[in-house]
Amino acid sequence: MTTETDDDFLTEAEEDGQQDELFEHFSLTVDKGQAMLRIDKFLTNRMEGCSRNRIQAAADSGSILVNGTAVKASYKVKPLDRISIVMPYPRRKTEIVPENIPLDIPYEDDDLLLVNKPAGMVVHPGHGNWSGTLVNALAWHLRELPMFREGDMRAGLVHRIDKNTSGLLVIAKNERAHVRLAKQFFDHTITRRYLALVWGNFEEDEGTIEGNIGRSVRDRLRMAVFPDGSAGKHAVTHYRVVRRYGYVTLVECRLETGRTHQIRVHMEYIGHPLFNDERYGGDRILKGTTFSKYRQFVENCFALMPRHALHARSLGFVHPGTGKEVCFESALPADMQAVLEKWESYAAHRETEA
Repeated sequence: MTTETDDDFLTEAEEDGQQDELFEHFSLTVDKGQAMLRIDKFLTNRMEGCSRNRIQAAADSGSILVNGTAVKASYKVKPLDRISIVMPYPRRKTEIVPENIPLDIPYEDDDLLLVNKPAGMVVHPGHGNWSGTLVNALAWHLRELPMFREGDMRAGLVHRIDKNTSGLLVIAKNERAHVRLAKQFFDHTITRRYLALVWGNFEEDEGTIEGNIGRSVRDRLRMAVFPDGSAGKHAVTHYRVVRRYGYVTLVECRLETGRTHQIRVHMEYIGHPLFNDERYGGDRILKGTTFSKYRQFVENCFALMPRHALHARSLGFVHPGTGKEVCFESALPADMQAVLEKWESYAAHRETEA
């Protein structure tokens, strides 16, 4: 069996450095001598650590394809059938300690919940971050649910955002919701919009950045764009100018794919690093004057928001239980709002002087 996975690690000294979409894609071709057998039984035997319940949930959501067509769990495999499956990542046998950490939960029902993650919170445990993470908090808040009783590091997760990015994450509360949400991420039908403050001005009001993203060959803690497609994975970011402040610009970014650090890497690639993004060069003055007053102004902004200026503003998807389109939005956090207000005042003052 050949297996393709959508897991793109940076070393997790990098609390935030992994693939943002937490699903994987399996593909296999049935052996010539295989006897006819229900596909849920067949896959349970072939996929180590994957329960029949998970396989059945995947089939129920249309995530198991045979020769390009979705099949039910009762389908009987035949020799040379080509099978492909999209599923949430398999469970990891890592002890997760439930922690009573307060969470901002703007919406919750029987199938899912939305978390408004603050900047500074790591999504799941890794090197140097074995406690205080979102997963530790979820293990406490959802401890009565079957999915969260076993200490699974990835229980309910279908995507993630960086440690120092604020904003919305959707969490599945049962197997059916987990599989159905993972399928939407795989099909790129989830709508994800971010607000980013970036260095520089744009000639155009909107645009699209396309370029493979992979681990940098020069610095293993950074990702990089490979425009010739020689490495990395396909990545597409659409952006729209929201407000021009002269030396910096507020843009809305819509993700078509979910690669590690995608917005941060793509914006650096086109010459507009995120404001105060230490990893990608935005933590120094890249545009503006040489006056000490201006330098002090920017340093004050950095102090107000000691992290990169990126907020996961909205999530839109088909609800895994009701089948209806839903959309959730998150207001800007106080630190980013304060920095925008300072730039608003600065821009207005410059216009008055002009």
